[in-house]
Amino acid sequence: MLTIVAFIVALGLLIAVHEYGHYRVAVACGVKVLRFSVGFGQPLLRWQPKGSPTEFVLGAFPLGGYVKMLDEREAPVAPAERHLAFNTQTLAKRAAIVAAGPLANLLLAVLLYGIVNWSGVDEARAVLASPGIGSVAEKAGVQGGEVVTRAGWDGEDLDDVQSFDDLRWLLTRGALDGRDVRLELASNEHGARREIVMGLASLHAQDADAQLFRTIGVVGPWTRPLLGDVAADGAGARSGLQRGDLVVQVGATPIVDGQQLRAVIRASLVDGQPLAQTWRVERAGQRLDVSVTPDIKPEGLQSVGRIGAYVGAAPEMVTKRYGLVDGLWRGMERTWEVSGLTLRMMGRMLVGDASIKNLSGPLSVAEYAGKSASLGFTQYLVFLALISVSLGVLNLLPVPILDGGHLLYYLWEAVTGKSVSDAWMERLQRGGGAVLLLMMSIALFNDVNRLFG
Repeated sequence: MLTIVAFIVALGLLIAVHEYGHYRVAVACGVKVLRFSVGFGQPLLRWQPKGSPTEFVLGAFPLGGYVKMLDEREAPVAPAERHLAFNTQTLAKRAAIVAAGPLANLLLAVLLYGIVNWSGVDEARAVLASPGIGSVAEKAGVQGGEVVTRAGWDGEDLDDVQSFDDLRWLLTRGALDGRDVRLELASNEHGARREIVMGLASLHAQDADAQLFRTIGVVGPWTRPLLGDVAADGAGARSGLQRGDLVVQVGATPIVDGQQLRAVIRASLVDGQPLAQTWRVERAGQRLDVSVTPDIKPEGLQSVGRIGAYVGAAPEMVTKRYGLVDGLWRGMERTWEVSGLTLRMMGRMLVGDASIKNLSGPLSVAEYAGKSASLGFTQYLVFLALISVSLGVLNLLPVPILDGGHLLYYLWEAVTGKSVSDAWMERLQRGGGAVLLLMMSIALFNDVNRLFG
């Protein structure tokens, strides 16, 4: 139920803001708006304020909306109202009305990120866990337990790192953009500093997935190798492990953090068979040796070890909070960064340098809406901001049928001095519709494959 409600609220808000952008600028430009609709299909609710020419409608099918304006191309217009029609407006006004929808979504994202920055959000401290063998972080000299104090592009000035999420976002951009990242590390908050370079340019990353972060070696923040809930029917319970056990050694391998312990458990098999190992744990102030034989579980095309227990304590948290101006400025920066990354990924998918698996459809959006809402209001706002950026950028693409396609028509009109002919307009609209349908089909296929594959 939470997923459905969160999804409907997200769609309703983002579509309403998008269409309101068109509506507000149209009214400001002197265009008569006949209908403002959020959703398509059978109207569930409709009203018309007294003295207003606009009918406001809430449709039954929420995946979209529209603003219907007076337009001679759609219906006859009385001579007395011709100056109120969209098609009789100047090129600048028509372009402003069309661009206002996507820009409204981008401005909403700035505001949402700003609200998050003003209210404060609890995030994991930027402490590095033990990197995987052969990972970029291991090659760079990361051992685990280091605090990342500053970070930036290699060759440029470094900025303060507020949280692990900030670091992960920078590494994601570096991997996808093919840029090396330089980190300033400290053994503790006030310890001696040293710098390392994360060689991400050579990864040629196509997907921002879990495998990418395992390759980088920065999967999650540092956590104590503490056991949480132990399933009664799992390998851990059968071996005698208990909630609260602090794991200090597995076989001959000293354990320093939860991520390393998870990696050791996953690799606890030989030729597809579980590997029995002696675990040394601290329990109630005493050290005990426990023989543990993991269960073998399939994961994709491989098998991994599992013990049926929550591994790793909660990470150390910090609260990020900014003032009015700084919070809004950082909201603008994040909106710009996400917009740029979205455009670059779309461009790379177009030329085959990135996987089309990065396209997500309504099922994934609904799933993420529910997950973010379950984590709290702040995380839901971050989700809304991300989707609002995606909606704004998508609609600005120069694809006929989208807002960006109409802006492309107006660019042609500005350069040539004449509008696109009706015949070409029809051909381009059909082509744009086919492209959009193809994108939606791929996104829906990816959704089904992720959820049920």
